[in-house]
Amino acid sequence: MSAPATPLPPGSTIGILGGGQLGRMTALAAARLGYRCAIFCPEADAPASQVSALTIRAAYDDADAQRRFADSVDVITYEFENIPLAPVEALARLKPVRPSPSVLAICQDRIQEKQAMARAGIGTARFAAIESATEIPAALATIAPGILKTARMGYDGKGQARVASAADAAAAFTRFGSVPCILEAIVDFACEISVIAARDASGNVAAYVPVENRHVHHILDETIAPAAIDPAVAAEAGRIARRIVTELDAIGLIAVEMFVTQSGDVLVNELAPRPHNSGHWTIDACATSQFEQLVRAIVGLPLGSPERHSDARMKNLIGAEVEAWPSLVAEPGACLHLYGKGEARPGRKMGHVTRLTPRGS
Repeated sequence: MSAPATPLPPGSTIGILGGGQLGRMTALAAARLGYRCAIFCPEADAPASQVSALTIRAAYDDADAQRRFADSVDVITYEFENIPLAPVEALARLKPVRPSPSVLAICQDRIQEKQAMARAGIGTARFAAIESATEIPAALATIAPGILKTARMGYDGKGQARVASAADAAAAFTRFGSVPCILEAIVDFACEISVIAARDASGNVAAYVPVENRHVHHILDETIAPAAIDPAVAAEAGRIARRIVTELDAIGLIAVEMFVTQSGDVLVNELAPRPHNSGHWTIDACATSQFEQLVRAIVGLPLGSPERHSDARMKNLIGAEVEAWPSLVAEPGACLHLYGKGEARPGRKMGHVTRLTPRGS
């Protein structure tokens, strides 16, 4: 491994694009290491703004706001990938952005993402890019039934539909606004897992144990750490995540969501160039949380140990589930995290609770 680069000293400021709960938890982790955070987002009273030294509230394409933001920070990262690429590229000309805009461009476009995996020899579901309605019949000839997804901007089940015929696909394509889409084969999976890998500027990589993710209505409900999978499957998932973060030349975090098939193969589903919901358990169960790991990677500190001292089960508090907070905060051993959001709307992530058990129990 290479020696770490000269780190930014404590007292430096980390700029975070986006004001959600991932930015909030990153800012809290940064504060523990003596760093300030500045938030750039268009929303008022954003969760990350509540715990940060500075917020610039403006549209991401506001050139004056970009300059003011860049002048106030030493390095820039982001807490969600559905951010316009052009403003990130503009900011990268002013201050270091980690992970780079090129990594963001791949991870925010499902077509580019799958093509990058294919170039790296990493397995995915079979797929076909669909740029226009005329391409639908040929795609369905080899992939049917399948999942039609918008290439960009979809998350938590949004912008996707199961299709079995050309009529289904054409209707969904029109409903999505006739934007570029990807058709993916349906995977007969045994479970869904993810691995979060960190990489610093010197090429050092650290990865967390694979975890199992369970969804309800396409939204992550629970994460179980570690995943109850064969050790060889776990090793392969870790290898894939390490290879991806290295192949992309990323500085920061990459969360790799994967399917484990009934036969034990590991297929990459999606990438996220940021902290991930499935890594929240690391705050309470690991020596170094995913949020601290991101801070370490982007400011030039040595990467921390990703080893866990406990096994964990993380439960998202979605919508009205957050109303159980009085009993959760009173529950012995429950680690409650609330995000400072006002209105508990259906499908909105309001917080999470992590329960620890002895490692290997």
